[in-house]
Amino acid sequence: MPTVEESVDVEVPVSAAYNQWTQFESFPDFMSGVESVTQRDDTHLHWVTSVAGRRHEFDAEITEQHPDERIAWRSVDGKSHAGVVTFHKLSDSSARVMVQLDWETEGMTEKLGAALGADDRQVRADMKRFKSLVEDKGGAGGWRGEVPRE
Repeated sequence: MPTVEESVDVEVPVSAAYNQWTQFESFPDFMSGVESVTQRDDTHLHWVTSVAGRRHEFDAEITEQHPDERIAWRSVDGKSHAGVVTFHKLSDSSARVMVQLDWETEGMTEKLGAALGADDRQVRADMKRFKSLVEDKGGAGGWRGEVPRE
């Protein structure tokens, strides 16, 4: 199962970065390959992605969420996928956003892409687009509820 870790420093307060990330339905604005994310309730998301020409749909559950600190999730059906994003205050006006993603590759194309580092490059590019989005918007309003780790 491939794992990608990436971070980006953003010139907005940590709360603005966190708030923007919790706007899950805006993920297609910065995540290439994500066609849509539908938030069904506070802890359940439906994803539609397209990777290497293959469309995937899966449901994910937020397993832990602490405002301005951490959001963790895992798929509950469909494509095996899990991740965590953490938010680190660098100053009153800047933050570091760190992402770790794990997923199960399917088929030769995805396995070859992972082996050649395409996934790492994709996540790096997505994080750069997140930086541009959050710095341009200054952060959208976000859900600030807690989801304790089970």
